[in-house]
Amino acid sequence: MPSTPYLIAVLSIVFTITLALRAVPFAVLGRLRDSAVVRRLAVWMPVGILAILAVTALHGTITKDSHGTWYALLAVAATVVVHLAFRRRTILSVGAGTTLYVVLLNSL
Repeated sequence: MPSTPYLIAVLSIVFTITLALRAVPFAVLGRLRDSAVVRRLAVWMPVGILAILAVTALHGTITKDSHGTWYALLAVAATVVVHLAFRRRTILSVGAGTTLYVVLLNSL
């Protein structure tokens, strides 16, 4: 078991690094707020993150089950329709698509 001073030193270093890594983006963002790059990232990052999440989540079902592929495509289509119909409310559209997908998968 490591000694107490060693544990305190490690925890202090971890705390300092974590705090710095979380504070630096906010310190820099103030200067970049009017940047075109930051505005473009604000638009495209959520879309990219949701796309990566969808591909990762659906990959297993699509490759293992032929019905799952159709269910996944139907759920993605429902997500897009709800997203566009209800003024781009991400939580609502992702929730509706996920619910439809789970219901379809459990109806087998």
